[in-house]
Amino acid sequence: MRCTSMLKALSASMVLAMAAAACSSGGGTPDSGDEGGTGGGLRSYGDPNAPAELEFWAWATNIEQVVDIWNRQHPDQQVEVNSQAQGDELVTRLLTAAKAGNAPCLMQTEYQALPVLVSNGVAADVTAAAETVRGEFSDSAWGLTSFSDQTFAIPQDVAPMMLYYREDLFEQMGLEVPQTWDEYADLAAEVRRKAPDRFLTTFSSNDPGWFAGLSQQAGANWWSTDGEQWSVDIDDEATEQVASYWGRLVNSGVVDGQPMYTPQWNRAMSDGTLLTWPSAVWGAAVLEGVAPTTKGKWAVAPLPGWTEGEDVSGYWGGSATAVSEDCEDKAQALKFATWLNTSPEAVRGLITTSGVYPAATDGQTSTALDSPPAMMPNQTGFYDLASEAARSARTFTWGPNVNVTYSVYSDAFQQAIQGGADFTSAVAAMQDRTVADLEEQGFSVSQE
Repeated sequence: MRCTSMLKALSASMVLAMAAAACSSGGGTPDSGDEGGTGGGLRSYGDPNAPAELEFWAWATNIEQVVDIWNRQHPDQQVEVNSQAQGDELVTRLLTAAKAGNAPCLMQTEYQALPVLVSNGVAADVTAAAETVRGEFSDSAWGLTSFSDQTFAIPQDVAPMMLYYREDLFEQMGLEVPQTWDEYADLAAEVRRKAPDRFLTTFSSNDPGWFAGLSQQAGANWWSTDGEQWSVDIDDEATEQVASYWGRLVNSGVVDGQPMYTPQWNRAMSDGTLLTWPSAVWGAAVLEGVAPTTKGKWAVAPLPGWTEGEDVSGYWGGSATAVSEDCEDKAQALKFATWLNTSPEAVRGLITTSGVYPAATDGQTSTALDSPPAMMPNQTGFYDLASEAARSARTFTWGPNVNVTYSVYSDAFQQAIQGGADFTSAVAAMQDRTVADLEEQGFSVSQE
């Protein structure tokens, strides 16, 4: 699913308080007495099998049907779903509820929104208690919920990036699927020569999450933490490489510069004006909505690599399940969160009823994924490719003011596109404003 967020930077004192709490919590001795394999450090939060009534704020489609499975099996530990909108609205509501002392015990949070929930003291540190399920996830997925070796949520779904392409038009025009980004650039020029009314793809100034995923694939990690200090490295070599690459393609006219998710983009995806889309696993469902007449004409391949033979991807989207700091039944809440995101029956339910691609590595080989997406009925290996992309995704840390970074991205890249400027200027603007905003809010910041 697509990512949106509203992250608010807070004072350094709040971050220090959260760091102190993180270092002192969850220190119990692991045991194996908890039902369902959740065991481990859950006892450090109390009795995970004690009766409880838990509220869960979530937005995943029909997730209450999955929760019903839990409720039938755990009559003394009932979970009530409170359906919410995702993105800005949910973060705002969570912050408001926490301030009033009414935060739910459980919350579905997008990865890029998690840092602000941590900084606000909304999301509890679950490091020791969650360690028993650490092996259920790839390093890259687990890294999305961890800061300075402290874990604040259980990964739920991930969105590895792949390359969607119009298989019918590739065959018609005699095009080869590119394996590297150099080949992709050559193919973009070839498409323009053969069909001046078509483009291989477009670069969108409206989708910073897309650019972040491509930068992640190249090796970027925009934020990191070292004790009490945030480091910002948005203008690193990897990100500048990605920006320069796309800037050359757009400024030379071989790639379009129109934003995604507009009526014009929908039409271009339908009529063959655009031949490829570097996107995430959820892209197949988007295509079904914006280009339904092209069913059976699309295929998917691994995202092109920066070097030949490279097998690395990035993420564009995803969410996790967090436990609130104010929850009086943390052990029971975390027991549910681990069940929801690791048990075969729950993961299967998330796939079939909520349409998510699970973060748990075993879930990525679930029989629920045996059938390909409706838009690609003939590509039986779709989810095998998705699983490979998920395993190969690089780690990435989100910072506490993603909203500022994303806002600058949209403005700066739009200006670069309109002015034919070097795209690295937009990356520099993202770096400068992100650092300035953190410093204005009182954070201790270093630049790599």
